[in-house]
Amino acid sequence: MLQQLFRKKTLEQLQKESEGSSLKKSLGVFDLTMLGIGAIIGTGIFVLTGEAAAGTEHAMGAGPALTVSFVITGLACLFAALCYAEFASMIPVSGSAYTYAYNSFGELLAWIIGWDLVLEYAVGNVAVAIGWSGYFKNLLDGFGLYLPGWMSAATGTQMVQLPSGVWTELTPGISSQYGSLVHSMPQVTSLLNFPALVITLVVTLLLYIGIKESARVNASLVIVKLVLIGIFLWFGIPHFNPSEHWKDFAPNGWQGIMTGAALVFFAYVGFDAVSTTAEESKNPQRDLPRAMIFALVVCTLLYIVVAGALTGMVPLDVLANEKPVAEALLSVGEGNVALLIAIGITLTMPTVLLVMQLGQIRILYSMSRDGLMGRRFSQIHPKFSTPSFATLMVGLFVGVLAATIDIGIAAELTNIGTLFAFVLVAIGIWVLRVKQPDAPRRFKTPWFKVVCTLCVVTCLALMLSLPTVTWYRFVLWMVLGVVVYLLYGFRKSKLSPAA
Repeated sequence: MLQQLFRKKTLEQLQKESEGSSLKKSLGVFDLTMLGIGAIIGTGIFVLTGEAAAGTEHAMGAGPALTVSFVITGLACLFAALCYAEFASMIPVSGSAYTYAYNSFGELLAWIIGWDLVLEYAVGNVAVAIGWSGYFKNLLDGFGLYLPGWMSAATGTQMVQLPSGVWTELTPGISSQYGSLVHSMPQVTSLLNFPALVITLVVTLLLYIGIKESARVNASLVIVKLVLIGIFLWFGIPHFNPSEHWKDFAPNGWQGIMTGAALVFFAYVGFDAVSTTAEESKNPQRDLPRAMIFALVVCTLLYIVVAGALTGMVPLDVLANEKPVAEALLSVGEGNVALLIAIGITLTMPTVLLVMQLGQIRILYSMSRDGLMGRRFSQIHPKFSTPSFATLMVGLFVGVLAATIDIGIAAELTNIGTLFAFVLVAIGIWVLRVKQPDAPRRFKTPWFKVVCTLCVVTCLALMLSLPTVTWYRFVLWMVLGVVVYLLYGFRKSKLSPAA
């Protein structure tokens, strides 16, 4: 039985799967690069930057040294991207790290990484949907349209209505601001985050209709998103005052910097999602490596600049919320620009949700095709050429979670899952260089021993910087995954002797 747990899929088997795929090959290098930028530029800048700088309930913040956190994270992702690029040039098959592990390590580890990626993308989608909901609510508030408190936050969140009519979370900051008056304000317990549910369902519908249509919408919104960043920097940099706001550059020292890096790592999972579209790429061996590296380099530079501008504009406590860019502009008197940014973010942030949801669907599709998941997850719609059942199930699952849980939990779980995937991919490149040195590779990871080692070391360091409670949740999810595999996947696998 032990030998069966590590049965592998050969490069020839994977190549046949790619050639016989029913998915529509319609994506070029531009589409793929824009998908990467669409996923990477979004929640990291517009949502998580503030909490990573100021800190969360479970983790200390990096302070202005968040710029250093982004450099560290960007390097870790660059090492991982170089490894992913080599795999993508060898194995142009949907499934990303799951498929790569099937060839490198065998079925059990492939299942574990696939199960991990399901968690990564699911909770990543949830965090994005919740972040978008915060900006959408802020936008409505700006126009005097106030969502009821019971439908505008995670289930169980205590909401309070301010004198302006705005419903907001009852935090220690609100209590200290209003003192004893807070007890006389209307309060309610939220039942669900309705905007987060709605945007998830809208994105699900778009993905159901088709990949090319999704890519076109994404590319258009990415251009708008880049313009928004330019507008923020144009109006924000004149308020940049490092002598005041960067006095304590790293308030929590190196530990705070590494914790900040681990938290914002969530922002970079876009290039990982791009690799799941291999079977829908026109020339995956050439275009996937280019797209992943192009997107990563552009986005890392933008992250560093925006993080520096934000932390140099305002005190850290202004950024400790789900809409730090808008709040920073409001606090320096740029209310009209803040409203414009809020409108733009509300319009464009769903690109992150689109790409990450696309990644999760393609992972489930690949696992189902291998027999490790139910057959319906690999069914292709006869008209739209998309995995229709998987798309609907993922949309409903993500929508329900987005409507009920907290953004901090979602972001931390996404990070640890992504880092774990990167570690296995880096090790997998080294294994294949030794065991299959003559396998055709359109792209080779330069100085692979150094790059793979640095990828493993930096990713493990970032994993260790995450809060302990995140590790507990991650281990429980992995144990559950092994149980599911032994009870179902092991017997149903197409590589099983009984299949």
